Amino acid sequence: METSKPTATAPGPARGGRGQVRARILEAGSRLFYAEGVRAVSADKVIAAAGVSKVTFYRHFPTKDDLAVAYLSGLAAAEREQLDDIREQHAGDAGATLAALAAALGDVARTDVFRGCAFVNAGAEFADPAHPVRRAVADHRAWYARFLADVARDGGADDPAAAAAELMMLRDGAMVCGDVDDADAVAPRLAAGFAAVLAAHQG
Repeated sequence: METSKPTATAPGPARGGRGQVRARILEAGSRLFYAEGVRAVSADKVIAAAGVSKVTFYRHFPTKDDLAVAYLSGLAAAEREQLDDIREQHAGDAGATLAALAAALGDVARTDVFRGCAFVNAGAEFADPAHPVRRAVADHRAWYARFLADVARDGGADDPAAAAAELMMLRDGAMVCGDVDDADAVAPRLAAGFAAVLAAHQG
């Protein structure tokens, strides 16, 4: 899911082929961006963590923004795959799909490295809607809203788009709760909230 984190293992010296070096830089940047924020992490800090030269870094990522977009794109791809798998496992059963989603988000919130939703965090750092990082955030959130609308439609919602907006708000709040409040409460409270929204839109 978008909230799943890169490994906390520090990368070693850069070696291997071009793809391996790029992956090493991306792993280091992803770990640092999530833990400390995109703006707070300099390119030099990523270069040191990845064990590469500046020339190598900029050969793979011409700007730090390019690396930040790659970080978010990787998270988005992983989350889309996981959410599609959850929906497929509970095909046609919106209630079960949403309950499984709540459980998965609760599991993520209880991890030691959790510090909220990577997309919400990144979006808060970049106010300009035209900034490439903000666009990456908006694109993924638009996908997420469509996913939730499809699930709500599976459940017979009278207005799938409205239901999706409410489900998304609950999901965002749960991620904040998991970061600054009670991570153990995320799964049960979110599951109850999801069920209430779905029921409200079935009447």
